[in-house]
Amino acid sequence: MNEPTDLSHCDQIHIEDLLVRTVIGIYDRERDRCQEVVINLTLWTDITAAARSDDIEQAVDYRALTKSIIEQVKNSHCMLLERLVEEIANLVLEDRSIVATRVKVEKPGALRYSRSVGIEIFRTRS
Repeated sequence: MNEPTDLSHCDQIHIEDLLVRTVIGIYDRERDRCQEVVINLTLWTDITAAARSDDIEQAVDYRALTKSIIEQVKNSHCMLLERLVEEIANLVLEDRSIVATRVKVEKPGALRYSRSVGIEIFRTRS
């Protein structure tokens, strides 16, 4: 896992329970229809400038970021959650003001006796 040495100077932004429909799965029955995935994100950044200025230009535009994630996931057609979660983390880290991210993607109903199956990763800027 790509763990940072120190994020104590950072603040966290949380985006929770983002619901997106996409084609995902390894079985033929999963490839011919969209399924829901639930995405949870934590973004590590410094909000000091935005807090002082009250100016969106100084902030992470999480509305725009969320729209980009939705678009990417809708069009991804990944076979595995492992691939999808990595793609999302890479997209998040394209924003230079985000130092690290935790991304969790769940696939509700993937297992018969389970609410969902999920993958969670933590990535930092290289």
